[in-house]
Amino acid sequence: MHRVGFIIYPAFSPMNFAVTSVFETANWKVGAVAYEVTLLSENGGPVATSLGYEIQTSSFKRRTFDTIIVAGGITAPAATPGLLNYLRSGVHRSRRVASICTGALMLAEAGLLDGRRATTHWYYARSMQRDYPKIVVEADRIFTTDGPIWTSAGMSAGVDLALALVENDLGAGIAREVAKILVVYHRRAGGQSQYSTLLDLDATSDRVQTALAYAKEHLSTPLSVDALANAAFLSPRQFSRLFRDETGQSPAKAIERLRVESARLMMEAGRFSAEEIARKNGFGNRERMRRSFVRVFGQPPQTIQRTVSALIP
Repeated sequence: MHRVGFIIYPAFSPMNFAVTSVFETANWKVGAVAYEVTLLSENGGPVATSLGYEIQTSSFKRRTFDTIIVAGGITAPAATPGLLNYLRSGVHRSRRVASICTGALMLAEAGLLDGRRATTHWYYARSMQRDYPKIVVEADRIFTTDGPIWTSAGMSAGVDLALALVENDLGAGIAREVAKILVVYHRRAGGQSQYSTLLDLDATSDRVQTALAYAKEHLSTPLSVDALANAAFLSPRQFSRLFRDETGQSPAKAIERLRVESARLMMEAGRFSAEEIARKNGFGNRERMRRSFVRVFGQPPQTIQRTVSALIP
């Protein structure tokens, strides 16, 4: 059983509790208590959230956990000497120490991020780099892992971090099933958004994930196998073989799915012409986009556009 100590403090955001749902769902999926989650604070007792209501906690003093997670807040939290000392000792007594959103600022203040890669909410990334110059701040990452230290970006990114923890503990299959049950994307690699197609692709290596992230950001370009292989730092032959082994499909098919899903989202927004959508997503023209929609969705884009038009008053 994995014992998780979840540290909260006054004015933390209740959105952090989405992370605990990942562990709860993992328990349900495996049919056993794989995770025991304990809510902690320095002195124990009730702790007020940013919305004013209170959550009951246990004191973290003299407690040891497999994983320690520090919650985040909308504003930068102020760490107490007691909490900083607990984190400094905890990194030696626990297998992992993690943070959600601005919780990374507490890890930074404790000195746990010195010489490491880390991330936090983009709003605080620049100030964290300025105030803690020994940290390599990766503001464009959903979450980072550097040795025993895990950090996530915004609070919703804590779910991505928790899914990665579950994958690390219980395997990719369980993590994927938990993601599907929670109706969230699985293993977002970097950037501030991912398409749900990436859930089905389920790439496990950093190189293939990097190539997919590159593709997502360059959908308007040709995106040849050579370009994707270059982004993954592989030869085209190595990349194609690895990509098919991990995703079960060719790079060309995966890129078409990414483009079609991006185009569908733009159509649902109702603010773009068909020509603009086709151009921005690399189809070249409306007819090529139509053929791709039929292959992927089984219906032409006009069907989606008509549905959107009917919903707009």
